[in-house]
Amino acid sequence: MTHELLAKAEEFESRPMSHMSTSDRVEASREAKRLILSINEIYKKTKDSKLMDIMKSLTAKKRKIEKRLNGTPLV
Repeated sequence: MTHELLAKAEEFESRPMSHMSTSDRVEASREAKRLILSINEIYKKTKDSKLMDIMKSLTAKKRKIEKRLNGTPLV
């Protein structure tokens, strides 16, 4: 299970994020959240620093997607 989770995370990170529609961004954000939470469950048991690094990079990519979704404030 861990190997396929890491493979999904690797595939998500290598996926291009340009030219995405809003619904694609929402879907990508939700997928990132699912990946992060499932990797976190494994991390709680193993305390593997490699898993923490993967979670950090996924979180950074998720924040970029969400920043683009939310837009800039008008004030």
